[in-house]
Amino acid sequence: MAERDRLELARASYLAYVDGDRAAIEELLSDDFTFYSPYDVGIDRRTYFERCWPNSKLLAAFEFKRLIEAGDEVIVTYESTKTDGKRFRNTEVLTFAGDKICRAEVYFGWDV
Repeated sequence: MAERDRLELARASYLAYVDGDRAAIEELLSDDFTFYSPYDVGIDRRTYFERCWPNSKLLAAFEFKRLIEAGDEVIVTYESTKTDGKRFRNTEVLTFAGDKICRAEVYFGWDV
């Protein structure tokens, strides 16, 4: 079976947040998914959904500034608009195992 386009899979993961579609993001993440950020270093899938997924209610849109596929990784820089109109910019490195995101590293701190 051919692998799906990883750039499209990455885009779909952010759209799931905007749409509040937990089933869609669950389908995109591997069972052994691990999440890294300055606040959450190496949390597992269950903890990710407990801590991070509730933020989906605060996000209205993503504008992609950079989507680069490099081997098993997709590097994503985006500017996001929150439901209160505030905007921020992050860069994330998504690592894939086949068609599933198995690791996410988030680098943040920019308000725009």
